[in-house]
Amino acid sequence: MLVPPARAGACAWHLNTVPDPRAPVRDPSARLRCWQGANIDAGVNFIPLQQLVQTVRRFAASLVAFLVATSAAATAWADSPTENLLKDRFVIDVGGFVVASSIDGSLSGSANTGDQHINFDKQFGTDADQTRLRGAVLWRITPTQHLRFSYFDNDVRRTRTIDQDLPWGDYTFKAGGEVTAETKFRVYELDYELAFLRRRNYEIVAIAGIHLDDLTLKLSGNASLTIDTPTGPVEQTATFTSKSNSVPAPLPVLGFRGDWAVSPHLYLDASAQVFSLSYQGIDGNWSDLRAGATWMFSEHFGAGIGYDRFATHSDVSKGNFNGRLNFGYQGLLIYLKGGF
Repeated sequence: MLVPPARAGACAWHLNTVPDPRAPVRDPSARLRCWQGANIDAGVNFIPLQQLVQTVRRFAASLVAFLVATSAAATAWADSPTENLLKDRFVIDVGGFVVASSIDGSLSGSANTGDQHINFDKQFGTDADQTRLRGAVLWRITPTQHLRFSYFDNDVRRTRTIDQDLPWGDYTFKAGGEVTAETKFRVYELDYELAFLRRRNYEIVAIAGIHLDDLTLKLSGNASLTIDTPTGPVEQTATFTSKSNSVPAPLPVLGFRGDWAVSPHLYLDASAQVFSLSYQGIDGNWSDLRAGATWMFSEHFGAGIGYDRFATHSDVSKGNFNGRLNFGYQGLLIYLKGGF
């Protein structure tokens, strides 16, 4: 329906909702007033042109601010401490264990002909004087080729009064006497790593290297020595005895490791190593599983917490140890990490 103009100078004709911009206008500014006013007359609230321009300006300003902030955040992320850990030439970890260990073993000999096992945790308890340290150094020769050296030290000393005879090799520690059990376990590991999958914030590497386990078991207390004679075994009078046996075991290493810079300050890593070997007096298998999370509180340093589980099962006839050994540890690892 066409509506006649309400007054001179307005649009000549317009619809109820939209004026006709092609109609002749006497006043040069009438057409603008027509677009702004005719809609109000028709009962429809369109946005005035000036307000629309202001809205567009605000949107453009907000968009520019968002793009600037996003660009700044991207720059900050690229220079974040966690991503730097994936590029630093040297990365160092040093920490200690809150760990539970288990040792079960037997030492064959003239006194232990029946392969009797000793569960050290059950026999001597779990409360002990102990030192547990772990450290590692990573050297990035290139972004994809690394060398890593790691060291683990677990020393435990426990003293108990035993309630039954304990045969250990050629010796028998007598019931009712006080016996001290010392365990020294050291691991030296040198690995070559190849990062076969590497991105800005994560990498996955394959591991190959050498893993040297050095385990020493020492029992001290009142013990008798059993000697083989032509007429049969002869047990001598019990005296204070300290018996130490070492198991050096160089083993190859195969495994995988992954590192992920989750955020500018949160860094996750995990590794898995497993192997089975039958060679030169050692027949057994071992595994090492580890996962950790590090919070980088500065550009180069962070604090982390992790979980480590190591286990080895082997029959050994090497050095001065001839017997069976099951050894493992698992627990929380608290450490400091630095990248340079």
